[in-house]
Amino acid sequence: MHGTGVPIVTPFDESGSIDESTLTDLVRWLEGAGIDFLVPCGSTGEAPLLTPDERVRLVEIVSEATDLPVVAGTGHEGFDPTLETTVRAAEAGADAALVVTPSYYGSDDEVLAAYYRDLADASPIPIYLYSVPKFTDRALSPDTAAALATHDDIAGIKDSSGSLESLQRLVRLTRGEEFSVLVGSGSVYAAGLAIGADGGVLAVANVAPERASAIYRAHRDDRAAEARSRNMDLVELNRAVTARYGVPGVKAALSLRERPVGTPRRPLRPLDDAAVADLESVLAETIEG
Repeated sequence: MHGTGVPIVTPFDESGSIDESTLTDLVRWLEGAGIDFLVPCGSTGEAPLLTPDERVRLVEIVSEATDLPVVAGTGHEGFDPTLETTVRAAEAGADAALVVTPSYYGSDDEVLAAYYRDLADASPIPIYLYSVPKFTDRALSPDTAAALATHDDIAGIKDSSGSLESLQRLVRLTRGEEFSVLVGSGSVYAAGLAIGADGGVLAVANVAPERASAIYRAHRDDRAAEARSRNMDLVELNRAVTARYGVPGVKAALSLRERPVGTPRRPLRPLDDAAVADLESVLAETIEG
């Protein structure tokens, strides 16, 4: 997988159900803005708050709305539900599965490596590792990822550590393998690409898809200085919709861009007026500045 991917938000209607028409419209808007692939049911898509049936339906809607590759978030805490969701996602049109590291019982890397190998053996679609220590309180080590990269059906990793050292080690240790290293933090996207990453899956790309995709295109076309400059312009917005406000911030920012997607699902709560005003200022500076 190469290019800029979007961990697409899950729109909800007033009853709290998936807003299917809004999701379809959002997919088409993102596609028109130059996005390269779509990732339903990721962290930004509120995957932990969705039922298994909702996850499958989201994959169906996204797959039906686009010809772009679809990488479905299918990870649960247990092996069997993860495999079941992966199989159902494949049947719904997913091209690959993004599987977050189970974290509840604090499994070590040896256990996680066995988990991923067994999952890849049984999966009908390729598996992407997903290391997101912000939510799981542990990072999958580059050495473990490199060992898993030799598996024919483990296709890559989304590294959301934000660490350039981790990305550099992943790129170096997996060199020569058919294995994509994807940047999971918008603030280091250009830097990650410069050291050899293949693309990114960026929450901020929901809100500024044209800006995020332009970073990758500039890198691809050997305009490194432009890629760095474009990424610098995106840092404050990325920080606002990840570290500061999270999923509620992404949804509020989409509303400010006249792409309303409803409120987040409980226990998440919408932003208050002061936060929305702050976000509006950051968004205006990024998009209009």
